[in-house]
Amino acid sequence: HRRLRALVAIDLKIGSFQPEYKGKMEFYLEALDTQERLEGENASIGIIICRDKNKTVVEYALRTAGRPIGVATYTVSPQLPEAYRAELPSPEAIAERLRLWDEKETNDE
Repeated sequence: HRRLRALVAIDLKIGSFQPEYKGKMEFYLEALDTQERLEGENASIGIIICRDKNKTVVEYALRTAGRPIGVATYTVSPQLPEAYRAELPSPEAIAERLRLWDEKETNDE
């Protein structure tokens, strides 16, 4: 993140927030700070994105976090919003690209 001058790790989960996600995120942040952070950059920031969360569980889990970690939620929409449809390839185009990629991988072996 250029304004914050910090690396940002994002961990997307398909279910509810679990306290153990904090430990995994702290591992990721330590790796980023040790391996990738440049001189003059701030400590890395972690964002855990889950389907849902219990505020109390999140508060207890993050209370002892030694690094900046946030938890956010998302919702799933059954249809791609109209505004984004022109920006992304169709399902058929994605399937064709995957088929071609799979054929290339098979031929390279």
